[in-house]
Amino acid sequence: MARSDWRRLDESDVRVRPGKGSRPRTKRRPAHTDAVPAMVVAVDRGRWRCAIEDSPDRVVTAMRARELGRTPVVVGDRVRLVGDVSGKPDTLARIVRVEDRNSVLRRTADDTDPYERVVVANAEQLLIVTSLADPPPRTGFIDRCLVACYTGGLEPVLCLTKADLASPDELLASYADLKVPAVVTRHDQAIPELVDVLHNRVSALVGHSGVGKSTLVNRVVPDADLATGEVSAVGKGRHTSVSAVALPLPGGGWVVDTPGVRSFGLAHVTPDEVVAAFPEFAEAAEECPSNCGHLGSPEDPGCMLDDVVKSGAARVSRLSSLRRLLASRAGTEI
Repeated sequence: MARSDWRRLDESDVRVRPGKGSRPRTKRRPAHTDAVPAMVVAVDRGRWRCAIEDSPDRVVTAMRARELGRTPVVVGDRVRLVGDVSGKPDTLARIVRVEDRNSVLRRTADDTDPYERVVVANAEQLLIVTSLADPPPRTGFIDRCLVACYTGGLEPVLCLTKADLASPDELLASYADLKVPAVVTRHDQAIPELVDVLHNRVSALVGHSGVGKSTLVNRVVPDADLATGEVSAVGKGRHTSVSAVALPLPGGGWVVDTPGVRSFGLAHVTPDEVVAAFPEFAEAAEECPSNCGHLGSPEDPGCMLDDVVKSGAARVSRLSSLRRLLASRAGTEI
C-alpha cells in the first residue's frame, strides 16, 4: 500500500493479534445441573468413595474437581457428582459441590493445637463408646466428647461396654443430670437396644482403642470384617481402625467407625459455646465479665451462673455438670 493511502485506514482495517495474557476470561463455572447426590463413605489418598443417593449398592470412586480447590471433603459429607457414576472398575467420577453440613464432629490433637480436624460430617448422633473395665472408664474423655456434641450439633449417646466385668450404675449416675441416653452392652448377650438406637440414622462411634468399638461395629454390621485387636497389658488398646469409614446397617442407616483416639482436644471450642447447650444458663452468661470462663470462684469470681441457681431457676447439680464440662475443656479439674 502506498504511503498516501494510510490516511484512508480506520479501526476496522487494523488487525491486532492478542497477546498471551490478553485473552478474555470468565469467572462463570458450569452449573452441573445433572450432578447426582451422594454421601461420602470413605476417604483414601485423594480418592473418595461415595454412595449414590445414600444407596450402599451404588458406591463409586470420585476425585475432587479442580474448581473446589482445597475444600475439605470428609466422611459423611453430602456431595454432588458428575462424570462416570456407573461404579464400574477403573471409572472415576468428580465431586463438583459439597453441600452445607448439618453437624460437624471436630477435635484437635490437644488443647494447644490450633489445627482443627473434622472427624465426620452430618452425623445425627455420636455414640461415646466406653468400657466399664479393661481399660477402666475415663470420665474426662466422655466429658470432652459431650462438649464436642453440644457445640457440633450432634446428639450424644453413652455406649458402655464390658458390663460383664463391672457395674454401670456409678457411671450412669454421674451423667443423670445431663439426661444423656445410655446403652449398656456385654459380649455374651444380644444388643437389640443398640440396634434400635442406630436404626435409620447416621451414627458416629468414638472411643479409646481397646474399648470394644470395632467389636460393636462387627456385631451390628456382620459384613464389616473389622479387626478387633486385644487390649495390651498396660491398659492401652492397639489401634484397629485407621481412618473413618461409613458402613451400611442391614435394617437401614449408617454407622461411622472412627479411629481410636488417645486424646480429644477442644482448642476450637469457647466457654460460651458450651454454655449455649444449657438453656437455663445461657442468658445469665451474657451478663458475665469479659473472658469469663464460667468456672466460678476463685477462677471466675464475677460469674453470674451462680445467681441462676440461687434464684431457683436451675438445679445446683446442672451447674456442677456444666462446670465439669468447662473444666474438662480447659484441661483442669474441679
